[in-house]
Order: sequence, then structure tokens, then C-alpha cells
Amino acid sequence: MSAWRRFLAVVAVGLSLLAYLALAYATPRQEFGQLLGLFAIAMAGYLVLVKVRVSLRTGLLVALLFRLAWLPATPALSDDFHRFRWDGLLAANAVSPFEFKPNELIAAQDSAAPPIPFSTELASELRAIFPLLNSPNYYSVYPPVSQLVFAAGAALFPSSQLGFVVFLRLLILAAEAGSAALLLGLLARWGRPRPRALLYLLHPLAIIELTGNLHFEAVVIFFILLAIWLLSQGKVLVSAGALGLAVASKLTPLLLLPYLIKRLGRRKFVAYSLVVGSVLALLFSVFIPAKLLLHISQSLGLYFRTFEFNASLYYLLRALGYQYQGYNEIAIIGPALGAVAALALLGLAWREKATTLAGLPAVLLLAFTIYYLCATIVHPWYLTPLLALSVFTNFRYALLWGGLAVLSYAAYRTPAFQENFWLLGLEYGLSLGLLLYELRRDGAGHSPAA
Repeated sequence: MSAWRRFLAVVAVGLSLLAYLALAYATPRQEFGQLLGLFAIAMAGYLVLVKVRVSLRTGLLVALLFRLAWLPATPALSDDFHRFRWDGLLAANAVSPFEFKPNELIAAQDSAAPPIPFSTELASELRAIFPLLNSPNYYSVYPPVSQLVFAAGAALFPSSQLGFVVFLRLLILAAEAGSAALLLGLLARWGRPRPRALLYLLHPLAIIELTGNLHFEAVVIFFILLAIWLLSQGKVLVSAGALGLAVASKLTPLLLLPYLIKRLGRRKFVAYSLVVGSVLALLFSVFIPAKLLLHISQSLGLYFRTFEFNASLYYLLRALGYQYQGYNEIAIIGPALGAVAALALLGLAWREKATTLAGLPAVLLLAFTIYYLCATIVHPWYLTPLLALSVFTNFRYALLWGGLAVLSYAAYRTPAFQENFWLLGLEYGLSLGLLLYELRRDGAGHSPAA
């Protein structure tokens, strides 16, 4: 590396580190201008580091440094960790987090016959957390792997929010380290440049939303990559166990299954699916209540029929609904888009011709893209698996989309929560524009999996 490139890399690392520190410790979510400016600095530093082609060793050390900067920080851009801690405290006290809504438990504490025996310490902690929850009227939607981690953190730190946060962050750092090793291993196995892993590991969205805001997509990414790695080693049933753990961390990895039918053959695919299902059944059985599936399905139903954030196709259809019906048709549009996504994903699997294992990340990247284009909610951290999958392909639209997703935080500028549709148009317009360009380019003979 020339002296000039080395200088640019040092400046990029220094400014990016300052930006991450400011984001971690001095940027409330409602300060959108400050958030956007600091994210832009981090994104510019990322582009410089990619452009000057820092060595793999340097890039890995920098990626670790950026993540360690967040270690004792309380998440400021997401309040989901309060629900993580709520669920963890319940599970650590032998209460299923799927059985009661938080508002039900708070009301029950004051009743003559509460449904669970509240210790003084548990009741005090729950009352302190309750006002901070963003979904106190809904059952938990976090699958059992996440719940077991929450329970471990709450058991170790029952009265310390900081201890709980640091515990989760260390676990996420471990998952990210595992993902780094798997990315490097798979890239080398498929004859692709190992430094491509830095496209994900240095991306600001992955650093801020996973390590910073404690979202469990980090664990999901690790288990997806582990499942693919084990398949590449011929360990089919062990791979199925890893995928089961991915689904038990968040349900979206189920999208992978249709793309294994041709790759495994029908018999192996059936066995693979049975193992995935068995792992899920075993893990969910830890949380025994009879109404478990009913409560989870109710919460998932709300996801498709009630909640909306940073969507694309849904907002266009919602506008048409207002135009012709005079009200929000989300109860119809949400499930309809879910059905369209399911059909499109099955069609993509059916039409896929190149069914090598090395081509799996590319088709999964497109599958996740279709799914989120049809979703009513697309939080920025939802896009991090796309970043990881993109390093195996020639597609770069996910890297751009991940950089632009920060624009969705404009909705939090005021307590009224109002999205800026000009910014959403910019996010999706640029991202989809690059996607269409890359699809046309690859249609002209360039392999997306190269």
C-alpha cells in the first residue's frame, strides 16, 4: 500500500472511530441530523477503507476495534433491549415470556390472586422496565434461542441493566467473530478473495445495529453461515441442526429451505426439514404453556396486519387504498403481500437452474430482498443478513441499501412518530435502481455469484 493510501486509511479509521463513539454515547435517537451526519462519516470511512483495499488482517482488527467501542454503551437508537430484559427476567424465574402480555402481568401484581408468584425483587424490576417497553400490550415474538440468551443474561444480572447489556453485547461479538471465520472459510473454499468479508464486517449498519443496538440478526447470520459451511463439508443433518438454531433465533431463515430441494434431492431434503422441525420443537418445548402457538400467532398476525415502518410496495398500495377506500387497508394488504412474497419465493426456487452450493448465497440474497420489498416493516437491522450474503456475489445494492436505511430514523425526530416519505423514496429509489442495473448487467453474462 502506498503512503498516500496508508494515510487515507488512518484518517478513515480515526474519523470513523470518533463517529462510532459519538453515536454510542452522545446521540439520542430523536437527534436525526446528528445521527445522519455521524453515520455519513462512518459510511465515508467505510468506502475509503474498501477503496484503498486495506489488508485483511488490518481490516479485521479495525472491524473489532469499531465494535469494542460500543462495549459499555446503552443502546440509544433502539429500545428493544428493554423487552429482551423483560422476557429474560421472566424466563429466569421459570415464567414463560410467551404466556402473558406485559400489561397483564403488571395488572396482575395488584390483584388478590396473581397468576405467578412475584418475588419482591422481580416485581420491582418488572415495574421499572414496564414504562420503557415499546410493545407492552403484545405477547413476545422472540424465538427460544433468543429467549434462552435473555434468560442467561437476566439470571447473571437480575438487577443490573448495564450488566445485562454487556452480556448480550459480548455474545453478539462472539457471533460476529464466528461469522467472520465462516465468511473467510467459505470465500476461500469457493475460490473468491477473502478480503471480500470486509464488505460486511466493516459496514456501519452491521456495526451499529448488531453490536451497537443488540439485534440478534448477528446470531441469525452466524447460524445461516454455519449451516451453509456444514453443507459444504457434506454434513447435511448437522447443517439442518444449525439452520434449526437460526430459525429458533428469528423465523426468517426458513426462507432458505425451498432453495435446498434441488441441491439436496427430495429424500435428503425431507430428512433435512425433519431435523430443522425437530430442533424447533425441542427448543419451543422449553416454554410449555398450552397457548404458546396461539399467542405467537397472534403477535405475528399483528406484524402483518397492524405494524408498518420503512416499507416500499406496501406504502404504495396503502396510498391506493386511501385513494379508493378512504382508510388504511393494512389488514388486507399486509397478508396479501405476504402471500405474493411466498409465491414469488417458491417461483424463484422452481425456476432456479444453477443449483450449486456456491450459488446459494446469491439466490438467498434475492429471496430476502423479495421478502422485504413485500414486508410492511423493514427496520434497518433486518437488512444485515443481505450484507453478509452479498459478499459472495457481484451484487452491491444491499451495501447501498444498508447505508441508506439510516434515513428511516427520521421518523423518530418527534414523539408523534412521522415518517418522511421523500427520504423513503430516496432510500428505495437508489437501492432498487442499483438492483435493476445489476440484474441487467448479470443478465448480459456476468454471474451474480462470481
